Amino acid sequence: MTGDSIRRSITITNPQGLHMRPLQAFVETAGRYQSTVFLTKEGGERLNGKSLWNLLTMAAEQGTLVHLEVSGPDSSQAADALIEVLQRHYTDE
Repeated sequence: MTGDSIRRSITITNPQGLHMRPLQAFVETAGRYQSTVFLTKEGGERLNGKSLWNLLTMAAEQGTLVHLEVSGPDSSQAADALIEVLQRHYTDE
């Protein structure tokens, strides 16, 4: 795949961690881009960022360090959008 490869580390700040709603937003956002997307929990398995089922196994609580890897022709735009999703706070309201 052509394009740059971008790697960023993000600490999850959402009080409920990465539960269903933020993971669904992440997958929907990742799906808008051609780039491949992977998310890895510190010390964990590298997971397909476009698969909700894969990401549900991550169990990333508040304070968890995750690593985002985006590769492809629109990697810069995808990485920016995905970082925003990971840093967003979700409420149960």
